[in-house]
Amino acid sequence: MSSSNSKSSHVHRLDNVIDIFTRKPLSEAQSNKLIRIAPELDGLEMLYCNADNKDKLYSVKVLAWGLRLSGEVVGLVPWLDELTPCDEINDPINGQWQGYYDEGVDEIFYSAPLHKIVELETAADYYEYQCDSDREIIQEMPDTIGTHAVLSADKFKSIILKEVVSWRLHQDGSVTGMLIDDDKVLSTPVLPGDDCLFEADQCDHFRYYFQHHIANKLKSKDPEALAAISLLVES
Repeated sequence: MSSSNSKSSHVHRLDNVIDIFTRKPLSEAQSNKLIRIAPELDGLEMLYCNADNKDKLYSVKVLAWGLRLSGEVVGLVPWLDELTPCDEINDPINGQWQGYYDEGVDEIFYSAPLHKIVELETAADYYEYQCDSDREIIQEMPDTIGTHAVLSADKFKSIILKEVVSWRLHQDGSVTGMLIDDDKVLSTPVLPGDDCLFEADQCDHFRYYFQHHIANKLKSKDPEALAAISLLVES
């Protein structure tokens, strides 16, 4: 009896999440689907902590803001091997989301800025797509924070670092980083949408995303950065 009541309660809570366009109830998975993204252009950051230093906060640049089908707007950061909503980062070892940070006014906040909410809602209202498959591209935005992808074919005995040129939002709500296939470059600079780009997560050798300051340390063979890579391999 108690199990049945718990399930009914859960279903009821999901029924309260409404599609902002059709006004119909959504499942939890549906409600979290991204339908529109907008780049973060003012240097706002995500704050996180981890179990090794519980009293210390770390920060990474927010890449973009995403509008979920439920109408909620959330920050997005390249995290491990995917672009992740900040509020879903909840791992004691790798990191737990603690909020957003505006360095310009030294302020911590916990929900998306109003101007980004308005921008995303307005764009989602304006653009309507009829898609034949879940992998159709809805949007492509340039990477603005110097994200790099780490590729390795030999369990990190050697690595290749490639800059992420852009990010593509697909109909199914997934967002993928786009890398340059050097053999297919016909002209430079390579811009979003170029035919020489390929999806990082479709490459067998793709491992992780890193923001530019970590990528630069890896390029210079910084001992701390290489040690951090070793920890990821072990985990």
